[in-house]
Amino acid sequence: MISIVRKLRAAGVLGINARNARFVLEHNPRHLYPLVDDKILCKARLKAHGIAVPDQLGIVRGQYQAGALARRLRTLDEFAIKPATGTGGDGVLVTLGRRGKEWITPGGSLLSMADIQYHVSGILAGMYSLGGQLDAALIEELVRTDPALYPIAPEGVPDIRVIVFRGVPVMAMMRLPTRRSGGKANLHQGAIGAGVDMATGRTLSAVMQHDIVDQHPDTGASVTGFSVPGWPELIRLSARCFDAVPLGYLGVDMVLDERQGPLVLELNARPGLAIQIANRAGLAHRLAFVDQLDNPEGLSVEARAAFALDGTY
Repeated sequence: MISIVRKLRAAGVLGINARNARFVLEHNPRHLYPLVDDKILCKARLKAHGIAVPDQLGIVRGQYQAGALARRLRTLDEFAIKPATGTGGDGVLVTLGRRGKEWITPGGSLLSMADIQYHVSGILAGMYSLGGQLDAALIEELVRTDPALYPIAPEGVPDIRVIVFRGVPVMAMMRLPTRRSGGKANLHQGAIGAGVDMATGRTLSAVMQHDIVDQHPDTGASVTGFSVPGWPELIRLSARCFDAVPLGYLGVDMVLDERQGPLVLELNARPGLAIQIANRAGLAHRLAFVDQLDNPEGLSVEARAAFALDGTY
């Protein structure tokens, strides 16, 4: 056991206790947490800094408003409903179209208006919120996946997670939906996590739950060696998010929309560590490199992004 721990440390693998003590607690001021924990506040802050986010269609803040959802949704075929303070993709409801008076989910199920109202009532009651506190429901325009991503994500919307430390992007992965994950880019529900080379934007190794995989389970297509479109822009976008919300240890989740290009879905003050498994590389060495820089936060977006794009890691 001791030899395994030594090997992990030598490889720079970061554990959750070290993440919390040395990076989350030390570099993330508590007063900034509401700007990432509340999606409504977060997206307003990002928009104020000129960062594109999915279009907002409405907000439901109380049970009395949940009853009026029919009027809000009657003209909408496609939308996403999210808990404002949810985590891990829990509580997100997505519709892809209609069949008569019902909406179709990515998994092919049908939802009535009563089903949607019930789901929203659960969100408001805090079923998916941090700490079980009362919540709000955010209704957003549905993101349409860039067709360039269809070869590795034929269903659902894949996203790109980038860890940004002191304003510098240090590690990235793509999360690819599968049928097992219900069309969601949620690793805990069976999505694929594919590590991404920071300099080239090409996918490296990939993991699905506890298994290393090379192919998408639904199509057999290779999920490694794929070049993510517009990679330099995505890296710069992740660095810009630090300027909007200056948390020292930050997870930036982005998508590539067919119509609007790169969009920021959300920010995370406590990004998980599965990204190391997807990349087969530890975070600790990259974080240590950034920590020895002289005031990286004061550098321009271009300069901070260049550490990743120039092949530093």
